Amino acid sequence: MKFVADLHIHSKYSRATSRDMTLDSLAHWAKLKGISLMATGDFTHPEWLFLAKEKLIPQGNGFFKLMNLIPPDNEYLQSFSVSPDDVSFILSTEISFIYSKNGRVRKIHILLLAPDFESIEKINTRLSGIGNLRSDGRPILGLDARDFVKIVTHICPRCVVIPAHIWTPWFSLFGANSGFDVIEECFEEMTPQIFALETGLSSDPAMNWRLSQLDKYALISNSDAHSPSRIGREANVFDTDFSYSGLVQAIKRKDPEEFLYTIEFFPEEGKYHYDGHRNCGVVFSPEETIQHKGICPQCGKKLTIGVMHRITELADREPGAIPPMRVPYKNLIPLNEIIAQAIGKTAGCKSVWDIYFRYIHEFGDEHTILTEIPISQLMRMNSGRIAQGIERMRQGHVKIIPGHDGTYGIIDLFDEDTAESADACQLKLF
Repeated sequence: MKFVADLHIHSKYSRATSRDMTLDSLAHWAKLKGISLMATGDFTHPEWLFLAKEKLIPQGNGFFKLMNLIPPDNEYLQSFSVSPDDVSFILSTEISFIYSKNGRVRKIHILLLAPDFESIEKINTRLSGIGNLRSDGRPILGLDARDFVKIVTHICPRCVVIPAHIWTPWFSLFGANSGFDVIEECFEEMTPQIFALETGLSSDPAMNWRLSQLDKYALISNSDAHSPSRIGREANVFDTDFSYSGLVQAIKRKDPEEFLYTIEFFPEEGKYHYDGHRNCGVVFSPEETIQHKGICPQCGKKLTIGVMHRITELADREPGAIPPMRVPYKNLIPLNEIIAQAIGKTAGCKSVWDIYFRYIHEFGDEHTILTEIPISQLMRMNSGRIAQGIERMRQGHVKIIPGHDGTYGIIDLFDEDTAESADACQLKLF
């Protein structure tokens, strides 16, 4: 069975997260996005776990579905028919670990997948003796990541431990500020338990392929969404048995016949792709940072070192290297962002969502629109400029001011070369 899976999101109990991050809302948005398997997120939080146990029932395959769906308040969502059978859930959470190792403070985020509530209860009981699980949907624990893997492996061998967004400067396995140079330094004798890594929004597989030490790991991508409309912005596409064991085996095997591809941001759009200081308006490539000795020319303080720089430091291959047994990927731009550029509006404004939902009504779901619907069909919507934007995205004809120091990159799909033709494709949607 072919399906799209987003394995890393957060609930309303995480900091800086929308109140709409509920299971019902996630199910509705997953249907719009074309996602068949949705993460629950935050199962370490007692209140969120209580709600999940009240709402979710086992499907007998390691996944869960909603017992019922509460009708949405959102006027757009009300026009779509969604049933509990349309979207399945996988139990997941992200945990932050802050601890000292080899003379440095380490800050690592780890994604954990589980097959059943019984395992979660045991894991939460063990972790509650280490830190306050109620404080946040993504709790902070003063525990060595290696010891965490030991605990999980002992309690639930079927659970899956995945280092999250491995290049983010502040909280990740390889982060410039607190990370490690090799995986074995972090997980030591527990390293064989790790078989997948999450690349994060600011890197794509091609960047990770420059490190031969990562060849044996599957590279997965997830949205890490904090609001419903952002789920699926990165995700994974499989064609395998629709079950927990089928998913895990497809990730482990890295067979492109089963693990079809990952959905990626253009990595330049990620918040930490390049080096820089957002308050100073400084954006540097790794080479420019080296020229300035890592110091901001405006304020004289250290620059925030981004993902590209960190990968360049650790890489043992040149750009463009292609390792064996790799899973393909597709760089996509969320549909509402393409529409916003096409009509000259912000991505969250009402006029953009009006058009977005018209497309969904016409073609089914966002993933299908971005990857499969022929451009000739999209042109029939009297929205040539939007179709043109989707075509340029598929071809990789994108200009981006790289993201840096916590600021998303700025995408330009309609540069001067297309301005004249775009003027001839005015929207007639209203």
